[in-house]
Amino acid sequence: MSFSISSWQAYFADFGKFFQGFLFTLAISIGALTLALLLGIFFGAISTGKHKVLRGLARVFVEFYQNTPLLVQFVIVFYGLPLVSNYTIMPSIYWTAVLCVGLYHGAYIAEVIRSGIQSIPRGQTEAALSQGFTYVETMRYIILPQAFRIILPPLINQVVNLIKNTSTVAIISGMDLMFVTKSWSALNSNYIPAFAGAALLYFLLCFPIASWGRKVEEANKQAYSI
Repeated sequence: MSFSISSWQAYFADFGKFFQGFLFTLAISIGALTLALLLGIFFGAISTGKHKVLRGLARVFVEFYQNTPLLVQFVIVFYGLPLVSNYTIMPSIYWTAVLCVGLYHGAYIAEVIRSGIQSIPRGQTEAALSQGFTYVETMRYIILPQAFRIILPPLINQVVNLIKNTSTVAIISGMDLMFVTKSWSALNSNYIPAFAGAALLYFLLCFPIASWGRKVEEANKQAYSI
């Protein structure tokens, strides 16, 4: 049945629903990536500073989100917050997805940023501070621009992983691509076209980014080998 022409005809007849789910996945990805980058840069920067409390705060953030499942975080935020707030806080599916995926990948991006910063000789930071730069100015104008080339390939990998992990929003019945795929295939008992189509749409979204990441990595290798 799933390999018959009629099953594919049914899929393409309802393709508009899948495309709407794809657009919702794209919107979640953009919002979550923005949050993840902001958190990653902030916690990555303070994790290399001299302030022990801030370093400890960054470590707690990274360890918590790297060592707890994203699905659990979705359940806690979407179902737990309304309960503990006596239903005064009712997060929408979109903002729940942006918050959970953004926080989760923010922890991984923070580690990428930290490793990039630590790859720059410590003397440059000390020299900048001795010249009157603040720590924020030192990071912004001296350290991060140099570290950017180093952190870009693993950062791109995190972007690809973030896009794929938006599929977990299906657990809270979000109208993302994965939820639409699961719902439509179960309703129509037509699984192969739905999931093959979803795989192709995720591939079309992730492959160009991953390919660019490989090109950047090769360019870096050639630059450092000269």
